[in-house]
Amino acid sequence: MNKIGELGEKFVAQWLETQGYQLYHHRWRCRWGEIDLIFLEKITSILVFVEVKTRSQKNWDANGLLAINHQKQHKLFLSAELFLAEHPQLINCPCRFDVALVSYQQKIGQANKFIFTLQDYIQAAFDFY
Repeated sequence: MNKIGELGEKFVAQWLETQGYQLYHHRWRCRWGEIDLIFLEKITSILVFVEVKTRSQKNWDANGLLAINHQKQHKLFLSAELFLAEHPQLINCPCRFDVALVSYQQKIGQANKFIFTLQDYIQAAFDFY
């Protein structure tokens, strides 16, 4: 994980908290990969697995959306299954996969300082299959 990606995840986590979500886990890892953010939507009790893609403004993959291909979705699904197996208290929660697309630019004249913008937040970007 690069520094920009981690900062993008923190940016999205803070935004989701202002939207009424409760952070359950950040950067949960297993043999299938990593789930960037896991939130519980307080009002609906939906468990939300969030994939965050952080890109510079001049990117080639639609702000990261093209990186969420079938193979990536499958790995996220398998990771979510393992997460639920390790957290049986959450097994009855409805689940959802969201995608956050974040862009960044460096602050002028300030090394290692960035401005992040949420380009798109896609709820239910893909389903369990």
